[in-house]
Amino acid sequence: MRRLVDCHIHTSRCGHASGTVDDVARSAIAQGLWGIAVTEHLALPDEFDPLRVLSMPPGALPEYLADVANARRAHPDLHIVTGLEADYLPGREADLAHALAQARAADEGVSFVLGSVHFIDDWAFDDPHHVEAWDSRDVDQAWRDYFALWEQAARTGLFDVMAHPDLVKKFGYFPSFDLESTYEAAAKSAAETGVLVEVSTAGLRKPVEELYPSQPLLQAFHDAGVQVTVGSDAHEPREVGFMIEAAYEALALAGYTTVQFPDGSGEWTEIAL
Repeated sequence: MRRLVDCHIHTSRCGHASGTVDDVARSAIAQGLWGIAVTEHLALPDEFDPLRVLSMPPGALPEYLADVANARRAHPDLHIVTGLEADYLPGREADLAHALAQARAADEGVSFVLGSVHFIDDWAFDDPHHVEAWDSRDVDQAWRDYFALWEQAARTGLFDVMAHPDLVKKFGYFPSFDLESTYEAAAKSAAETGVLVEVSTAGLRKPVEELYPSQPLLQAFHDAGVQVTVGSDAHEPREVGFMIEAAYEALALAGYTTVQFPDGSGEWTEIAL
C-alpha cells in the first residue's frame, strides 16, 4: 500500500482558509494519509496584506506553532511536520531570512519552508479578486516576469521547496511563445541550488484544471535531477489530500520513483511511489 502524504496545508489563521490544525489532522487520518506538513502563510508586509486576508497577522507565529505541536501530540500515529509558506519579495530577502531564522529557532519551531511567488511587483496575479487585471496585461511579459522571480527565489537558499511552480497559469492565460527554454532554465535553477519543487494538485481545482507543474515542466525537473514533494494546498479540511494520487501518477510518468517528505529535523524521508 502506498504511503500518501500532503506537504502543503493551510488553516484559518491565514485569513482566507478554514479549519484548525486539529481539523486538518483529523481529515488526513480519515483519508488514510501517512503524513502531512502544515504550512501556514508567514506574515506578509503590511503593504502587501493590509487587511490580513492573505497571511497570518504579525505576532501570530507562537500560537500557530503551539497549534501544530498540540495536534502532533494528539495524533501520534500521523506524521505532522511544522512548516510555513513564505512569499518571495525581491529586495526583502534579509527581512525574510531573519523572520525564517526566528521561526526555525523557536520552541517546537518550523522545520520546513515552502517558497512561493504570488506577486509581480505589487500585483497579486493569482488572487481571484484581481483576475480582471489579466485582460489589460501583456501575458507574455507576465510569464517572463513570473519565471524570472521564480528563479531568483529558487536561488536564494531561503526555501526548502518551491511551491506550485507554474502558478502563473492559474486562470488559464498562457503565453504565445514556446516554453521549453523557460522550463529548462527553471529546472536548472532548482538543480544548481538543491531546492526541491512541489507537485501541487491545487491546479486541478482552479480554472486551469491541471497540476502545478505541467507535465512538460515536471519532466524538465526530473531530467535535471530535481527532487520533489507533493501537496494539495488545502484551504479547508476537506481538501487535505486532494487528488494526491494524481500527483503520484504524474511523477511516475515523468520517471520519478519517490517523493520526499520532511522528517522534522531538516532531513528527508523517501516515500516510494
